[in-house]
Amino acid sequence: MNKFMQEAIEEAKKGITDHEGGPFGAVIVKSGEIISRGHNQVVTHNDPTAHAEMQAIRKACEKLKTFSLEGCEIYSTSEPCPMCYSAIHWARIDKIYYGCSRKDAAEIGFDDQLLYDVLKGKNPQKHINSEQIERKACLAPFKEWQESDNKIPY
Repeated sequence: MNKFMQEAIEEAKKGITDHEGGPFGAVIVKSGEIISRGHNQVVTHNDPTAHAEMQAIRKACEKLKTFSLEGCEIYSTSEPCPMCYSAIHWARIDKIYYGCSRKDAAEIGFDDQLLYDVLKGKNPQKHINSEQIERKACLAPFKEWQESDNKIPY
């Protein structure tokens, strides 16, 4: 058993035991050491973004005092959902190791297939109405940021 995946499994079990959310756990590792841990806390935090990977990313960034987790790996008990995969990408984590597949997650009630289909352009029905408004006004802060000498690109 991979020792880091074992730790992710323990995190998942903690979330179940404490009734904090679904059966998901994650750890972030850098240079062979666990930097952070997270488990699903959607229920206790009343936060739909409090997935295991998101929690671990937040804690790792806080601990390392950076928004870039280059040089890190994440071990997750399940294939990351589209939101978590995006966060892993934005955090620049080098590699994802996961246990259960998205199919396994769907079989216990965590089905993200609609999101995968929308992102791949296979399902034009987005289930959320959207409308672009006030573009010109919203471009003002974009331009201000673009022209700033003090911006920190990320």
